[in-house]
Amino acid sequence: MSQPEYTTAQATALTNHDRKPIHIPGSIQPHGVLLALSTQLEILQVSNNTQVYLGKEPEDLLGRPLSYLIDPRQVEIVKQCLGKKIGTANAFKVLINTLNCERYFDAIAHRTEEAVILELEPTDSESEVSFLSFHALAGEAIAKMQRTSNLVEFLHLVAEEVQKIIGFDRVMVYQFDESEAGSVVAEVKREDLSPYLGLHYPATDIPAQARELYTRCFLRFLPDLTAEPIKLIPTENPTTHQHLNLSYCLLRSFDRCCTEYHQNMGVKALLVISIIQEQKLWGLISCHHQTPKYVSYEVLKMCEFLGQIVSSELAHKISYSEWDYKVKLKSLQSEFLESISQADNFIDALIKPEIRLLDLVSASGAAVCLDNEITLVGTTPNIYEVQALIEWADTQVSDNLFSTDSLPKLNSEALIFKDTASGLLLLRISKVRRYYILWFRPEVIQTVHWAGNPQESIQAQADGSYTLSPRKSFEQWQETVRLTSLPWKPCELDSAIALRNAIVGIVLSKADELAKINLELERSNQELASFAYAASHDLKEPLRGIYNFSTVLLEDYAQVLDDEGIECLQTVVSLSVRMETLINALLRLSQLGQAQLRLQATDLNELLNQVIDVFRASRQDSGLVDIRIPRPLPTVLCDRVLVNEVFSNLLGNAFKYNDKAEQWVEIGYFSQEAGVQGDKENNQCPIPNPQCPIFYIRDNGIGIPHHHLETIFRLFKRLHSQEKYGGGAGAGLAIVKKIVELHNGKIWVKSTVGVGSMFYFTLE
Repeated sequence: MSQPEYTTAQATALTNHDRKPIHIPGSIQPHGVLLALSTQLEILQVSNNTQVYLGKEPEDLLGRPLSYLIDPRQVEIVKQCLGKKIGTANAFKVLINTLNCERYFDAIAHRTEEAVILELEPTDSESEVSFLSFHALAGEAIAKMQRTSNLVEFLHLVAEEVQKIIGFDRVMVYQFDESEAGSVVAEVKREDLSPYLGLHYPATDIPAQARELYTRCFLRFLPDLTAEPIKLIPTENPTTHQHLNLSYCLLRSFDRCCTEYHQNMGVKALLVISIIQEQKLWGLISCHHQTPKYVSYEVLKMCEFLGQIVSSELAHKISYSEWDYKVKLKSLQSEFLESISQADNFIDALIKPEIRLLDLVSASGAAVCLDNEITLVGTTPNIYEVQALIEWADTQVSDNLFSTDSLPKLNSEALIFKDTASGLLLLRISKVRRYYILWFRPEVIQTVHWAGNPQESIQAQADGSYTLSPRKSFEQWQETVRLTSLPWKPCELDSAIALRNAIVGIVLSKADELAKINLELERSNQELASFAYAASHDLKEPLRGIYNFSTVLLEDYAQVLDDEGIECLQTVVSLSVRMETLINALLRLSQLGQAQLRLQATDLNELLNQVIDVFRASRQDSGLVDIRIPRPLPTVLCDRVLVNEVFSNLLGNAFKYNDKAEQWVEIGYFSQEAGVQGDKENNQCPIPNPQCPIFYIRDNGIGIPHHHLETIFRLFKRLHSQEKYGGGAGAGLAIVKKIVELHNGKIWVKSTVGVGSMFYFTLE
């Protein structure tokens, strides 16, 4: 979402507003008392309302030790803050002798750069909310949030549960975008209030210094926006001779602009809970009430705790919501990079088929520039416009990755091709040579619904300057946004960076890879050549002769042979075919023994999808095949070609040796701790590395007798005759075992005759 357009003078006013020192207001809210203490816990500053709450004038407290006010045991709690990092708080209940009586307070002490600040808020009781009370209020809310996977439903539930706890008139979840503007993405409100759901707010509504404070302090509570602030005495801290930093204070007073802004919305009480994602301010839970409303400290801490749970859960909800798209991009990316690494012609690998390069970042067009050679793909500006754009990028873009959803606003010459390239994603592959990939997106005209006209916040003064003032209306105001494309998502930018890294890696490693291959070939060629000769010539050649002559006898001399002779020749033909199959299996095992593993991080979900696609394509009855994958498989370091062969063999066997009307296979994994130790013990299998996932393929096939569970992995070991279950050489499981062992893994099986089998294996 774009920001409103501002003149230079207006932008200066906004910058000045962002620099307002709201963390040192010199005053607090009137519903509590503040004491600033030295490192010796001497009272240096107090709020000018101590007479109201403590029955003591500020002058009576200044210069006194803290023990003058509270007992030594509680002074020790405050003293502990001196050894903690800045902002870390200790909270406790304290009983203070006031002028006429004893009174309980919630005491919150936290470390500052100067020393310690102690805040006191009056409370009716000495007892804190019990764990059971807390669990009754917050436990159910947390359970509901954890059960919800949909992001939109999750955010609505967050607003709903917070509203139940604090009883405010309106609770909203407000999300920031990449420009620091934001929008209301969830809302629970009183029925008679106008909705804010879906409305957008400019970044000026929550200026930079406020966002920074929300990032550090997860809670902001203003119970009465009409209340007059209470000044600190003295105004400056005697130790530093500066205004006291109240960044972490719950009682910190509010800015006049904040008061006016919310009063224009009809708000008298405000509670804001930060939502932090990857150490950045993702959004806010903003709670409004139409009248002043006080919430106890215990309930505030409960809300802060809920905010932390929301922040923790949010990553899972976002990941779940974006999972399908990210998986698609990852799958395409892996396939694309593999084809590039294996291609002889780099340009052809990038642009053929063209859809792959575009789908990698969901673009409508692309340009590949290698020095002076430019290749266009999809819908793009013409070749001369692309050349001019690259020359602009040479001088204006310094990063390897650059993206914008509004290119014409950065480069006026791009106006002429806004229909094809309002959005640009530029990838610089080399800084030495002019190697670029540019992706384009067309202009998408958008209607943005603002909460009031953002321009009304900028007020012109008589001297021609501008100041920022809260706007009076928050009624929906529409703005048509032009010269912009759909924004580039972070996962699309990641996909582009992965492409660059792969290209650079491929270019740098090609020479080294070729040298290693040549060295390995030199060492093993003699052995391989000798074996290949024996397998393909010494064995296969006479075998072909036997087959051919037997076939000739059957075709040309059948009339002079009796039935028994014909049957004998047919057996010779069959056995020669069988012999060639066995020789081929031996050759494959020999190749595995000579193989150099090509280890790479491999997304097994993508690999398994390829295996399943090939499997279904090879079976006429693929519509009846039920392949279950309970959860996504992990990414592991392995030789993807060989592991493909493992899954292909095991999947093929699972359906081959199955006589059920309804056949199914389940493919999954778990850790050693997931409870498969018993299975391993039953099969006398060594326990694999506990850090490695254990993969399994389970079926409802014919099963394997217990005494054959080890022998099935031997070469040419078949449990059935050639006529049953489609025949075969009996080498598949031996090859699988060899590949698993090449990866330093183990393979074993558990099976029940007539029920099914479960093959386990690891890849270390």
